[in-house]
Amino acid sequence: MAPTQNTPLVHARSGASTRIASRLIAALPSKASLFGLAATLLVAAQPAHAQVSFTAAVDLALRNSPRVKMAEADVDRARGGLAEARDVYIPTVVGSSAGLGYAYGFPLGTPTVFSFTASSLVFSYSQKDYIRSAQSGLIASNLALKDVREQVAEDTVTTYFKLDQTQEQRAALAQEAEYASRLETIVKNRLDAGEDNAMEYTKARKTSVQIRLQILQFDDAIASYQDHLGRLTGLSGINITTVPESIPEITSKPTPESSTGALPDTPGVQAAAAIARQKLEQAFGDARYTWRPQISFGAQYSRFSTFNNQYVVYYPSIRGLEENAVGFAVNISVPLFDAGHQAKARQAMADAVHAQHEVDFDRDQQFEGRLKLAHSTAELSARAELASLDKDMAQEQLDVILQQMKSTPSGSAPVTPKDEANARIQERQKYFDVIDATFQLRETQVSLLRQTGQLESWLKSVAALDTPSNSKDGVTDLVAPKTP
Repeated sequence: MAPTQNTPLVHARSGASTRIASRLIAALPSKASLFGLAATLLVAAQPAHAQVSFTAAVDLALRNSPRVKMAEADVDRARGGLAEARDVYIPTVVGSSAGLGYAYGFPLGTPTVFSFTASSLVFSYSQKDYIRSAQSGLIASNLALKDVREQVAEDTVTTYFKLDQTQEQRAALAQEAEYASRLETIVKNRLDAGEDNAMEYTKARKTSVQIRLQILQFDDAIASYQDHLGRLTGLSGINITTVPESIPEITSKPTPESSTGALPDTPGVQAAAAIARQKLEQAFGDARYTWRPQISFGAQYSRFSTFNNQYVVYYPSIRGLEENAVGFAVNISVPLFDAGHQAKARQAMADAVHAQHEVDFDRDQQFEGRLKLAHSTAELSARAELASLDKDMAQEQLDVILQQMKSTPSGSAPVTPKDEANARIQERQKYFDVIDATFQLRETQVSLLRQTGQLESWLKSVAALDTPSNSKDGVTDLVAPKTP
């Protein structure tokens, strides 16, 4: 129903826009001005472009990520929970007034103009456990914030690498498309001259179409990575291009042996361990509730009223006495039996045991992930080296063909432009493989840095080597969360 209701409004607005546009066109002095206005509007409609360096992208992502802001809000909530657990020892003061009306007949209660009541906890065995539980919750929130920041940083670094790789591969494909087009023209001429068959021409055309299809796919991938990186950095709607020279090298190459050694847990595992301690302290507090005294303090001040009721009529001895009343008290209570609280304590202990086993499971997953990433890094490093050697061989083969085209040795078959075009296409394809292998190695290295707890220090070192304009208020201050 909604589209049907909106249709007349859209048409009305379209008609009004048409009339306004007609008046504007009529008011233009010449066709040249109209063309100038159209060109201006066309330029304004193009999406904005921005070239963002590596450190700036990580900096912006850590500043603008909604996930980081949510984790920071969780830290504030945990800090408030700790303050709430501690503040039970601070007296709570309440002021009230219940005697401003009129009463007739036998007094229903002590008439007061106003009163102030103060109360606080003095001693409780369980409260100490609850405070320690809240402290562990705050530690867990800070560790979770650190883990989220590292996740966002890893996502940003990987996306930046992928965007740079895709843009570089797209440029290589554009060169390959030129060579494929030249090959297609050469084969067509050879076909017309009777030197090639139709199948060779079809193969050349297929190569050109395949490369054009790859270019379209890479254009889609670039747009997707630009959109994701823009949302990470807060630059949504801007076509981001990378700065290849700002991408740092990852010099740290952990081995499988070093990755399974005595390395600290990731912030995620540390946060899970802190949550387990939080639940354990909560369970201790619930279990120490019965058969232990609880001491609380109370005080009250009240101002009596006798002018708006018949209190003096029924209690004439109060006439002329003090109308102010003050009282202090220390209350001691010993819970003897509370089945509901005992059941809650058993439930809390079961949650704590579950959380502890969950920490053990996460730690096992962490060790397995580190080992797999370390082995993958070694394999991908060898693959990248192999791809580089293949590319060098293709380049050397191209150099040989170019040299033979200049001077063909006697007794050997002449080298044709078709051979040259094929060699250039092969060289670009090998270069394409080098870029792909290099990215996979970088991506795995970044994941391994995060799993081994070195991502933060690596980003700090990168920011320290960056220019002052880029590193000011940058990653150096943002990688690690500030301790509250």
